[in-house]
Amino acid sequence: MTTRRMTVSQALIEFLANQWTVDRAADGTEIRERTIPGTFGIFGHGNVAGIGQALKQVNVEQPDLMPYYQARNEQAMVHQSVGYARIHRRRGTYAAAASVGPGATNLLTGAALATTNRLPALLLPSDTFATRVADPVLQQLEQPHDIGLTVNDAFRPVSKFFDRVQRPEQLFSIALAAMRVLTDPAETGAVTIALPEDVQAEAVDVPEEFLQPREWRIRRPRPERDAFAVALEAIRGAKRPFIVAGGGVLYSDAEQQLRAFVEATGIPVGSSQAGGGVLDWDHPQYLGGVGATGTLAANRLAADADVIIGIGTRYSDFTTSSRTAFQHPGVRFVNINVASFDAYKHGTQIPVIADAREALVELLAALEGGSAAQLGVDAAYAERIAAEKAAWDGLVDEAFAPSGRELPGQPEIIGAVQRSSAAEDVVVQAAGSLPGDLHKLWRVRDALGYHVEYAYSCMGYEIAGGIGAKRGLTAAGDDRDVIIMVGDGSYLMLNSELVTAVAEGIKVIVILIQNHGYASIGHLSETVGSERFGTWYREYDDAAKNFQGERVLPVDLAMNARSYGMDVIEVEPTSDAISDLERAIAQAKASDRATFIHINSDPLVYAPDGAGWWDVPVQQVSTLESTQRARAAYEEQAAAQKPLLG
Repeated sequence: MTTRRMTVSQALIEFLANQWTVDRAADGTEIRERTIPGTFGIFGHGNVAGIGQALKQVNVEQPDLMPYYQARNEQAMVHQSVGYARIHRRRGTYAAAASVGPGATNLLTGAALATTNRLPALLLPSDTFATRVADPVLQQLEQPHDIGLTVNDAFRPVSKFFDRVQRPEQLFSIALAAMRVLTDPAETGAVTIALPEDVQAEAVDVPEEFLQPREWRIRRPRPERDAFAVALEAIRGAKRPFIVAGGGVLYSDAEQQLRAFVEATGIPVGSSQAGGGVLDWDHPQYLGGVGATGTLAANRLAADADVIIGIGTRYSDFTTSSRTAFQHPGVRFVNINVASFDAYKHGTQIPVIADAREALVELLAALEGGSAAQLGVDAAYAERIAAEKAAWDGLVDEAFAPSGRELPGQPEIIGAVQRSSAAEDVVVQAAGSLPGDLHKLWRVRDALGYHVEYAYSCMGYEIAGGIGAKRGLTAAGDDRDVIIMVGDGSYLMLNSELVTAVAEGIKVIVILIQNHGYASIGHLSETVGSERFGTWYREYDDAAKNFQGERVLPVDLAMNARSYGMDVIEVEPTSDAISDLERAIAQAKASDRATFIHINSDPLVYAPDGAGWWDVPVQQVSTLESTQRARAAYEEQAAAQKPLLG
């Protein structure tokens, strides 16, 4: 057996550079791309001499083998990886290398986000000495009850795969197992390989076979015959079927098959946040988002549906309106999902464990074969679908119309962005009030055009995730614009990756909506009787002992972005604010540089109500009248919750 003498970190980097994902597109074309096209790294104690040296060596000898990219925050490295992975439909992601201790634990939020969203990310946190020769080292956590415990063990509950390279020889089996999980649609998420700092630098004889190009073919399982037959029968017998389309439809490249199926049957579709883009907004069968942040059209149809066909959805509480969305007394669930964990949700007796595209291909084949002639909806149901869609579209038109207020509401701002963007542009968002408004209002015109991270709803994802999305587009030879919409609360959480965009000349358009506080939680605070306590950005009132006064903080976020080297356009609060915003977006799109657009808004202007509900328990006992009223309203809503056993 031919071997090469290398260190563990050198062998790992070369191994990762030679991993390839192979998949087949909807049109049958084979897709082959690098599974790990690059590595992010922030170097410090624990990895500067290991992974850092390995990346330097590769950069000197073979610059294209494993490109290295800087980041300004470890959490943001993972967000960039996730943004890239979504654009590439889970076929590729980045590695993120961090130093011992705080550098490693800074990755944890990103790891949880990746796993929750079922999106791949490879984490390489450094660890303390495996030999313990110098215990305790700088930044080492010690626990007397378990000396072998390190901070990296915190990755176990938030990772889909976790292992620690305690000896150099373990690298081979660990690296291969990690790649299996990264490329498995049913298992993917955060994959963590902890690397003790001494082991990173240890030499080992590496088999040449380990370093050769290796292909990982994406599994696309077809539905089992018997399970599919039961599902088909349930759909055939439905009077008012309704499809809940999730991110799995996009990750399996199945939007063409979904469109063909619903056009043949007339079955309406509502999408989860991850499923935005499964159909264009103006498709006759597409009613928009469904659930707590969904449209009135989708939620009304979902409430009366007798069969829910879930395709690639994990049924979060927002998608199910905390289990109040589906009110038909005999509702049944046909759950199509590549992961059995999700396929069996809500106690369904009709799980179909299969790739979304393959399942839809089977459904289309059943239609063409004539065995599913009764799958189509009747005329009365078709008329209702069209009427509900038309009514909601009219409400959105009204919400988008400029009001002439100096401080426009968020729906007006979204409308301006919609009008000023191209059909193929990608809007990126994650947390606050924007995901809810976008889910209701944004008119998706491209399968990849709606990029809202809402499984973990992580404040601070937007900028880093948007940069990752732009990296993904660039790698695919796609020059469409990425438009990042972010509120001031989320912006203040993690804005430093703007420096990354400037340093690498990555063009993104950031639209900062200045609310002077937390718009989403402020509104939620009102509904639960807490009267926006702690949600405004105000100077501290020493007499009242709170932040509820009128003295707005003198924060200049436009100046902050300008200090990073961004091109900045400020939209002044005048009656022409919306038209000025549209001109600013046109200017940003015409530029080849990253641009930051700042606009002030009125956070008390809300989008049209979609009749969704979110279960946030309210205090059972309170001396505050506002809380007492909120509790009464809560109990009324909660009475509609169902176990949803299908």
